[in-house]
Amino acid sequence: MSQAFFADVDVSGFPDDALTDHQKYEHPLVSRYATKEMSAIFSPAMKFTTWRKLWLALASAEKDLGLEINDEQLQQMKDNIYNIDFAKADEFESKFRHDVMGHVHAFGEVAEKAMPIIHLGATSCYVGDNTDIIQLKEALKLIQSKLVQTLGILKVFAEKYKDVPTLGFTHYQPAQLTTVGKRCTLWMQDLLMDYERVTYELENLPMRGVKGTTGTQATFLELFNGDHDKVKELNKKVCNLMGFDKWVSVSGQTYTRKIDYYVLSILSGIAQSAYKMCGDIRLLANLKEVEEPFAKNQIGSSAMAYKRNPMRSERVCSLARYVMSLPPSAANTQANQWFERTLDDSAIRRIILPESFLAVDVILNLLVNIADGMVVWPNVVSKHVMEELPFMATEVILMECVKAGGDRQELHEAIRVHSMAAGAVVKGEGKPNDLMQRIAKDPLFAAVHNKLDQLVDPKLFIGRSKEQVEEFLAEDIDPVLTKECKHLEKEVVDGVNV
Repeated sequence: MSQAFFADVDVSGFPDDALTDHQKYEHPLVSRYATKEMSAIFSPAMKFTTWRKLWLALASAEKDLGLEINDEQLQQMKDNIYNIDFAKADEFESKFRHDVMGHVHAFGEVAEKAMPIIHLGATSCYVGDNTDIIQLKEALKLIQSKLVQTLGILKVFAEKYKDVPTLGFTHYQPAQLTTVGKRCTLWMQDLLMDYERVTYELENLPMRGVKGTTGTQATFLELFNGDHDKVKELNKKVCNLMGFDKWVSVSGQTYTRKIDYYVLSILSGIAQSAYKMCGDIRLLANLKEVEEPFAKNQIGSSAMAYKRNPMRSERVCSLARYVMSLPPSAANTQANQWFERTLDDSAIRRIILPESFLAVDVILNLLVNIADGMVVWPNVVSKHVMEELPFMATEVILMECVKAGGDRQELHEAIRVHSMAAGAVVKGEGKPNDLMQRIAKDPLFAAVHNKLDQLVDPKLFIGRSKEQVEEFLAEDIDPVLTKECKHLEKEVVDGVNV
């Protein structure tokens, strides 16, 4: 056929009831992956109710500082924070070609007495930027809690397998032994560093505050008749009312976009940690040593019915790769903010800020699921250890024979010859490693013939792996878990919805 089978994109053949549900693009992060909690943080409802809370906070602070705003106006605003007619707001936005003014008028329709003082002295970035910061804060708190949950589950795994010897790998070639639990602590250490970065950001995240059109607070200075102290107090009051004790000292029209870059860098770090962990699990699944959970009726392949593909880990790596690609966009946005503000930051931030959090939210949910059901096959792990351990044990055997009076150079040469021969058997014939059998038959090694089994006990070759796991969990992980549990208990006691 000279033309494509369906040359034109034609949707007229779909039934009418399918137009809404199936003919519009749906973002997979929302429709397929992300949780309701994270989606809600970046939802229109969250965004525009926060705008109204900011307008209420501004009006309340302005009244406290002497502007003519009455309690009835504030009460009407408070009573209608969640009473948003989104269709009406869209109508106003279409009319004014301005989203903030659209919502100012929609708010004013249900809080009529307050209409004259809504958004008094403010610029669009007062609600826009401050809401962005609030959303970042709430999203970081959710990410922080999921990091803690992940660490808690991985702790159980690390403790359980802290002294189970396994092959270490460097360059993906067999190296000295470690333990299954010790390897898990490598994943945990990365996630712990991510938790610490998130915690730091939450403790230091500043609000934009009340800064005015170009950041000079000129309008507010005019409102308060040149009283600088009242303008400063207005900024502090509003920030405190919105739950912030820090704010940017100076700004242009917007808060510095470096904050976005810092936040996306943290999320990229989490994605890196998750990719590393799940990349290891994918490799271990190939070795049949460790597998992620596999549901009873799960199908690994539509063609190869026997397959147990590490699909969750692959999904983590796929999403992580996307998150890791986002910080450069934030960096370029910050670098290209001319003078006090330019609007080329708007569209890109609408995409990368929510999507980075939505993706990391999914990633951490998957890590929890994987860690909670991860399966270790000890016999396979042991088999692989014993295939390589004879080579590693040769130095111990050499030293024992020298201590019994043997000639070090002669013994070394004999071990070299036996090792090469055993390696040829393994690689050339595909047979098990027979190095120990060769040494057991060689009179040069008679001094260790009666204790060869003891000399190749895998636990003699794991160093301080077990102790390192115990120390790491006790000194680094437990304090975090204890701290966060107490924090959650306090929030429950205080009536905060966690």
